[in-house]
Amino acid sequence: MTAVAGVDIGGTKISAGLVARDGTLGRTVTVPTPGADGPGAVLAAAAGAVRRLGEPVAAVGVGSAGVVDPVAGVIVSATDALPGWAGTDLRGGLRALLGVPVAVENDVHAHALGEAWTGAAVGGRTVLLVAVGTGIGGSLLAGGAVHHGARNVAGHVGHLAAPAAAGRPCTCGGAGHVEAVASGPALLAAYRRHGGDPAAAGLHTVAELARQGDALAAGTLAEGAAALGEVLGGLANVLDPDAVLIGGGVSACGDVWWRPLRAAFAAALLPPLRPLRLTPARLGPSAAVIGAARLGWAELGERPDDVDPPGLPGGAVVGW
Repeated sequence: MTAVAGVDIGGTKISAGLVARDGTLGRTVTVPTPGADGPGAVLAAAAGAVRRLGEPVAAVGVGSAGVVDPVAGVIVSATDALPGWAGTDLRGGLRALLGVPVAVENDVHAHALGEAWTGAAVGGRTVLLVAVGTGIGGSLLAGGAVHHGARNVAGHVGHLAAPAAAGRPCTCGGAGHVEAVASGPALLAAYRRHGGDPAAAGLHTVAELARQGDALAAGTLAEGAAALGEVLGGLANVLDPDAVLIGGGVSACGDVWWRPLRAAFAAALLPPLRPLRLTPARLGPSAAVIGAARLGWAELGERPDDVDPPGLPGGAVVGW
């Protein structure tokens, strides 16, 4: 059976998986990202992960960290998590190494495509996905296709202004952005700054303390969650999506985080949008691999499943 490989390139690991035409994920391989060794080493590691899947593939789809130009196949910009990654010809480099067609996309956009194909957003026409982790990224699917924006920068939800973040420096060099109070590192820093246990191993420890009734831990999570919920409610008022999906590591904090997030989101919605709910993403770490593979199938000129894109009876659109 013909298969396509989906690849998710992150700052610490590269995951690859075989994805069938119906979106079923088969064998997967995960390897460390050799970011410190430069872009050539990262490309070689990604190609090696595909080869280790043990089956010839007809095409490869890649979701990568950084701002990606999916038409040129090039990384436009990237953080220091992948030194020298900006300017890399991701599509050309992998095509030369693997000898098959390659499609490339930003990793959060690939995540959203995966959820729209086989996850929590199946059937959605306009879908907003927000990934809350080390940073806060986003992706808007409109009519089944990724909205990239004029410069391929669309989706940087974490850099929306938030009242709770006023004056607080952000990783982008600006200040007052919601990522500065609601990302995983920001929540952990706030817990420690407010007098929490400096030995707390990570945000998972803070979440566990909150579940056990620690008022400081619970209050810290609620503060960041509420700031994010308010911003997402305002964004929903602008976009009017069918669904808003929440993924990323911070979403695993549980009800102590989800309750204030949902409450603040609901309070910010315009009356016609009040039935809208925040939905957990379903596919977890596999989402970007599956979504990237969907683009790989499109690179072959095929629509997965021989069906219309979700919510779009009657024809293919860009992104399929």
